[in-house]
Amino acid sequence: MLVARIGYAAVLIVAPARWTERWLGPHVQQAPTQVALRALGVREGVLHVGALAAALRGRPVRPWLVASMVGDLSDIAATARGRDGLPDGAVTATAVVAGGSALLTAAAAVADDHGA
Repeated sequence: MLVARIGYAAVLIVAPARWTERWLGPHVQQAPTQVALRALGVREGVLHVGALAAALRGRPVRPWLVASMVGDLSDIAATARGRDGLPDGAVTATAVVAGGSALLTAAAAVADDHGA
């Protein structure tokens, strides 16, 4: 899971428009929107590289995972709030993808043997 999220971070940083148009619409082609998407990619990268590093060192992963869940839930909330300007189905798709990610992350946080 962590490696997949790190990969997602990388594509957001390198090619944000290619991976987000179905979510945010044609505005992803504009430079200001790409700034925010790259920042999202950095957030994803920092959180999941940090979690992976903690896991490899036998350190607590749960704080990283909780931060990741907060990010996922904020993505859902922000998408719902901005739904009027988004493509049809964007809110539902975001709820399914980010919500599913938050649930998987919650399961991983619960299973973390090292706790907080």
